[in-house]
Amino acid sequence: MKSTKQLFITLLFMIPLWTTAQFRKYSNEFLNIGAGARGLAMGSAQAASVDDATAGYWNPAALTLVKDHPTISLMHASYFSNIGNYEFASIAIPVDDNRRTIGFSILRFAVDDIPNTLFLVEPDGSIDYNNISTFSSADYAFLFSFAQKIKDDGDFKMSFGANAKVIYRKVGHFANAWGFGLDAALHMQKGNWSAAAVVKDITTTFNAWSFHFTDKEKQVLYLTKNDIPVKSTELTSPRLTLASSYKIPVSKSLSLLAEADFDFTFDGQRNTLISGNPVSVAPHAGIEAGIKDVFFIRAGITNFQRALKDADTTNQQKVWIYQPSLGAGFKFGNVNIDYAFTNLANQSHPLYTHVFSLKILMSGDKNN
Repeated sequence: MKSTKQLFITLLFMIPLWTTAQFRKYSNEFLNIGAGARGLAMGSAQAASVDDATAGYWNPAALTLVKDHPTISLMHASYFSNIGNYEFASIAIPVDDNRRTIGFSILRFAVDDIPNTLFLVEPDGSIDYNNISTFSSADYAFLFSFAQKIKDDGDFKMSFGANAKVIYRKVGHFANAWGFGLDAALHMQKGNWSAAAVVKDITTTFNAWSFHFTDKEKQVLYLTKNDIPVKSTELTSPRLTLASSYKIPVSKSLSLLAEADFDFTFDGQRNTLISGNPVSVAPHAGIEAGIKDVFFIRAGITNFQRALKDADTTNQQKVWIYQPSLGAGFKFGNVNIDYAFTNLANQSHPLYTHVFSLKILMSGDKNN
């Protein structure tokens, strides 16, 4: 079972390697996983309400909400029964009397111990399991963030932010890619209401792949009638997110926050709630209940898709499926510990994942 999952994940990583320069709908998908257990628990609805170092990922303009002291965020998650590991780390540093904020984030998604069966079959047709080796497939992204307040008029605040991101992808010794892209964002806040607009890959993000097969590997690929790639360029088209959140003070000790985000893609028809050509829209929403600003309970919903009701029968009826999530958080002093429990697939074929993250406010004063 583990080998089957490894093969499936390997194919997902290898798909872009065998293409020529073109826009791909699912390019750099590891950048769409999310960051921080709070955001994942709320169905990735974060662009408007995020207010910590993970804003470098969700909405760089919201980094101006990090005030007075630097903040660090760390996250770890294991996917596909611990076959894939995802790590995220970020820091936000307010400067110039909180008018500007700079940030840095790093993401890593890796699948290790993938079987390499290129030389499993000997030239005489016999099978030698000793010829099986393993390799790793890892994706990295480095985000350099900047945020600037452009309006601070009493109850109304507006900020602009941008990311410069460097991408490095590596599949064993077979292939590697370097990429570069830019994000731009706005964040607005008036009282308990917040709104955001984020354009990821605003200039189009590219990955330039190069391949490093040995002569022996090329020979096997040729004999098995596989194409031998030389170079390719993978392009990622822009994605727009519009978001809004509202916080409701229910009582002195209880507050509710709700957010809805809408992701607009422009690379052709996708399997989303609103599916069009060339524009598709994917909504997601989340809610958070805060008790005395110390304990938090969260829930979210995302990834609406149409799928066959029962793939094992002749019944071709399609139904809507979705990805739910739950989570909780606890704050003590300058430290926040958050947890998310999310189903990466759907109700019929669940792939549940536990996500943990840590937020640290770099201040000696616990009252800040």
